[in-house]
Amino acid sequence: MIYLPVGRLVAVTPQTFLAELEPVAGQLLDRHLATTKEWFPHELVPYGRGRDFERGYEWAPADCDIDGAELPEAVRSALFVNLLTEDNLPYYFRDIERMFSMDGAFGTWNRRWTAEEGRHSIVIRDYLTATRAVDPVQLERARMSQVSGGEVPTPSSPLLGVIYVTLQELATRIAHRNTGKLIGDRSGYEVMARVASDENLHYLFYRDLATAAIELDPSAMMIATEEVVRTFAMPGTGIPGFDRHSAAIARAGIYDATILHEQVLVPVILNHWRMDHLQGLSAAGEQAREALLKRIDRLGQLAKNLAARAARRQLSPANG
Repeated sequence: MIYLPVGRLVAVTPQTFLAELEPVAGQLLDRHLATTKEWFPHELVPYGRGRDFERGYEWAPADCDIDGAELPEAVRSALFVNLLTEDNLPYYFRDIERMFSMDGAFGTWNRRWTAEEGRHSIVIRDYLTATRAVDPVQLERARMSQVSGGEVPTPSSPLLGVIYVTLQELATRIAHRNTGKLIGDRSGYEVMARVASDENLHYLFYRDLATAAIELDPSAMMIATEEVVRTFAMPGTGIPGFDRHSAAIARAGIYDATILHEQVLVPVILNHWRMDHLQGLSAAGEQAREALLKRIDRLGQLAKNLAARAARRQLSPANG
């Protein structure tokens, strides 16, 4: 783990944040480059299943060419959302550069991250095109609509940003892996597992950068964490039909409130950052911690209630 020298406690402005964390970002970038493995989309995509699309082709679910059973509609929604989320990359790059810096370790990281995320959209789109897993016309129209709109979460400061991207990258990794497990196709599983592996490395970069920021000023980061959790939304809100797709994804257990609580918030905020045990908080920091812990508890209870409701639906005569 990488920490700043013990006892460094300063008033965190965006400029201070970036200057103090620049060496940490450099160390984490070096670790990332030493850990990540080179890979190529063309080696994962089953191009042999592909064939030309005739002009005016109208897609039908039966056209999907994957191994195993028919692709579940919820998995198709997840693949659709996953890819369109990656397609909004120009706006993520813009906002990360705005929040952090175009120079030094932060700028180098952002450009490397962008290159890796771009590869994700390449491999997922090629897989979907070769297998005809989704309607290509609907997909392209949705891409044009989403990217033209440019709607993405926009944290207003580096402190909020590093917390948001930590939680978002972990949630994305989980959603990708769960999607791959449900595709029922070996090639599709390998594509999503490869993408999820990259997302995990991105998560580790941001998580440990946030750890150093918490060492720098625990009160400021506590306040930032409470705001991020209170307003948290996954990227993709600009995707046409996002709410409908999100509901299908949740019903399938790919990503839902239970996963957010049990696999994102609790492991990172409570188990890793141990924010419930931080010492030396200001009065505002203590107030933020109280609100944060209550919100995490409420989300946990909400997740239990939703899971119980889903279980009752499964046992109802209509589903028997």
